[in-house]
Amino acid sequence: MKTILIAEDNDSNFVLMTYILRRDYQFKRAKNGKEAVDMVNEGGFDLVLMDIKMPVMDGLEATTKIKETHPELPVIALTANAFDSDRQLALRSGCDDFLSKPVNSEKCLAMIEKYIGK
Repeated sequence: MKTILIAEDNDSNFVLMTYILRRDYQFKRAKNGKEAVDMVNEGGFDLVLMDIKMPVMDGLEATTKIKETHPELPVIALTANAFDSDRQLALRSGCDDFLSKPVNSEKCLAMIEKYIGK
């Protein structure tokens, strides 16, 4: 089973993501961008769902650092900011795709499947 890193500092958003992913994927949580970078460097993930606004290190900086060492690892940005400028910032930092919060479960699963299958 594929393993997804959910980088999310908000407990309710994390619970929603686990509900969406629980049948098809394994997952682990990072509560900030620094934890996400450290966990990716330890290995074992097929995809990262990256919240953009997090403490310690935001998702944009974390994505940039992850892509420096793991360019093949898909990173999907998750953000409540749905403006096109936010999408462009996420893509420029190295995110492969972008989901707006609140996350639509069907759209989320379809996007993940596009990158890593089931």
